[in-house]
Amino acid sequence: MKYAIVLPDGAADHPIDALDGKTPLDAAKTPNLDRLAQDGRLGTAATTPKGMPCGSDVCSMSLLGYDPLRYHTGRAPLEAAALGIDLGPEDWVFRVNLVTVLDGKMQDHSAGAISSAEGQRILKDFTPRMPLDQAELIPGVSYRNLLIDRSGRDYSELATHPPHDIPGDAIRKRLPIGGDHAPLLQQLIAESEILLADHEINTTRREMGEPPATHLWPWGQGRKPDMPSFESRFGVRGAMITAVDLLAGIAHLIGWDRLDVPGQTSYHDTDYAAAGHAGAAALDDYDLVCVHIEAPDEAAHAGDAQTKVDAIEAIDAKVLPPLIQRLQAEPDGYRILVMPDHYTRIDTRKHFPTPPPFLIAGHKMSSTIPRRFTEADAATADLRVAYGHELMEFFLKSGMK
Repeated sequence: MKYAIVLPDGAADHPIDALDGKTPLDAAKTPNLDRLAQDGRLGTAATTPKGMPCGSDVCSMSLLGYDPLRYHTGRAPLEAAALGIDLGPEDWVFRVNLVTVLDGKMQDHSAGAISSAEGQRILKDFTPRMPLDQAELIPGVSYRNLLIDRSGRDYSELATHPPHDIPGDAIRKRLPIGGDHAPLLQQLIAESEILLADHEINTTRREMGEPPATHLWPWGQGRKPDMPSFESRFGVRGAMITAVDLLAGIAHLIGWDRLDVPGQTSYHDTDYAAAGHAGAAALDDYDLVCVHIEAPDEAAHAGDAQTKVDAIEAIDAKVLPPLIQRLQAEPDGYRILVMPDHYTRIDTRKHFPTPPPFLIAGHKMSSTIPRRFTEADAATADLRVAYGHELMEFFLKSGMK
């Protein structure tokens, strides 16, 4: 038996006026998804446990079969795992975004999708101003960076805010608070504002009409989690294709390989076809392959309805066909799961904890009612998974005896 998971990040949405009252999934032309939905089963799964934030860290962990209430310690430790950073038991790690703040309000969580080279330069120039001793800034991809604090400071009482959850909010109301060390994080944000006000990279970005990187924004703090391997739990050997360190970090912690596929990005310029063909080829060596596509989520955070539709259509036209062709040639049978980790609403540009739709097609998965893969059709189906992490067991094992 071979398994494939296609994870269109943040693809689920609510109806919006820009699409004549449709959701992006409903508005998109998706013949391959619709065919899978007609042949398989639809449902919804609650990937955001009660009391936890609706984010890709929590929701993707849940989708992949791990209870966030048990295993989640923060977003940043997952990204640190992707980079091979060794954390001690008392070390803390933060995600640090380069963001755009205008008139005191959060405008863009990605500083206009700033380049990695620009981000690296900014972090290098900021390091002498770092207000935290025994701490290190580690540049990542584009706007995504990490801060490792090995000082022994305890941030258990600290509360921070993901910048993509506070578009348009006054940042003075969203600064880190709680515990003894919040002032150090507030100082980091203030010092970055001073450095970046007239930084030459921002001078150039303004001249080119691009959003400046005005602040460093720490959030998502946590310590290293302890997660059992996927193979030890399910007897299945897996691999991950993704352009995002968060998903790569989860994969690393559960014992999956991350497959390097040239052309993968977090945006609509990603090479969809390369991801699909690489996923199909990987099934020769792995029992399960997960293809994660970030583009729908980034489009929604930008409030860009048409790009979100285009991203969904590209997943349908370029990612799914090679995977389906390879799976259908498998003599021992197959299953495929297609599911966004969460809703990302275009109207608010934020994540939303409505249980996202899923479809499962393949071995012993059939439906007598023809449906499309949309939020509304999934909501009328008979499968309701109250605890999202339990869906993986159903996907892999149901009906196999």
